[in-house]
Amino acid sequence: MDHTEATDPHAEIRDAVRKLCADFAGDYWRKLDQDRTYPTEFVTALTEAGYLGALIPEEYGGAGLPLSAAAAILETVQSSGCNGAACHAQMYIMGTILRHGTTAQKEAYLPKIATGELRLQAFGVTEPTSGTDTTSLRTFARKEGDHYVVNGQKVWTSRAEHSDLMLLLARTTPKEETAKRTEGLSTFIVDMRAALGHGLTLRPIRTMMNHNSCEVFFDNMIVPAENLVGVEGRGFRYILDGMNAERLLIAAECIGDAKWFIEKATAYARERRVFGRPIGQNQGVQFPIAKAYAQMRAAELMVREGCRKFEAGENCGEEANMAKMLAAEASWAAGEACIQTHGGFGFAEEYDIERKFRETRLYQVAPISTNLILSYVAEHVLGLPRSY
Repeated sequence: MDHTEATDPHAEIRDAVRKLCADFAGDYWRKLDQDRTYPTEFVTALTEAGYLGALIPEEYGGAGLPLSAAAAILETVQSSGCNGAACHAQMYIMGTILRHGTTAQKEAYLPKIATGELRLQAFGVTEPTSGTDTTSLRTFARKEGDHYVVNGQKVWTSRAEHSDLMLLLARTTPKEETAKRTEGLSTFIVDMRAALGHGLTLRPIRTMMNHNSCEVFFDNMIVPAENLVGVEGRGFRYILDGMNAERLLIAAECIGDAKWFIEKATAYARERRVFGRPIGQNQGVQFPIAKAYAQMRAAELMVREGCRKFEAGENCGEEANMAKMLAAEASWAAGEACIQTHGGFGFAEEYDIERKFRETRLYQVAPISTNLILSYVAEHVLGLPRSY
């Protein structure tokens, strides 16, 4: 179905990822879903194959691949019926350390992240009271000699229970004492192994999909001053720096989901016979699948353009945001078509459709909602007045 694979520079990577994913079939994911457990074996296999270190430069033990290769990896994970959300953050969170960390931080963490000795999966940004209004977050890190004392709370910190390190965004200067609301926020590397039970508490949140998300509480948690990333007060900029990569990679995952749904739907529509004919012969069945395919292909081109601009060092904010929105809508449309094509069987666990349907719905909400993407396009692309 992927008409570009003949000229795809990452065709070999896709093929290798597909083979790896074949060892983790639907029954593996169904069991995890029922038990609400983390896919440790799958994440270990991806790590050992070097895929989670794809974007880490070779000098730090990674593969040194471009963003488009990372997008191909995650797209293939999803199109194979697996779930990259269990580990995708490892690809883009490390970019903050790579671009803004000290030489000592890069040497201490990146090689171990590349080998899997350390997991950097947790991203502590969102808070219960501020949501997407990141500059209004309340978690505060107070400098005391050679360390910071952190107090506050985060929510929707995914994979926190299964990560060794957390990239944390906290206020270091009260909002009212800053000239701009984006100032006074700092980024820290938190060693969760040392902090758990010593000021750090995790509380899992049960959700409609097996996403391993948590509430995180900081009660006088100590973070060494050497774990500050970059310059104090400029953390918001460092976090924003990696968000285009995040959005493009998650868009690629949605493209993979859409391909999985469309393949399932078309195969079933050809085989399933009702009233003496394949149901795929009916335009009422054909058209939603065909439309979802067209949506997916258009979104796929936006992902590619976003990756091209990112790799060229150009501003890709417009493409990254639109790719994420369009791809999430395409995967949802494909999921809708797939469930409708399968009828009652679409709701049966053994077909894996209902699981993937729940998983892909997340991406119209996270990591940024569709409305905020539209606001970005309105303000920064179309030049309309800021709405919030």
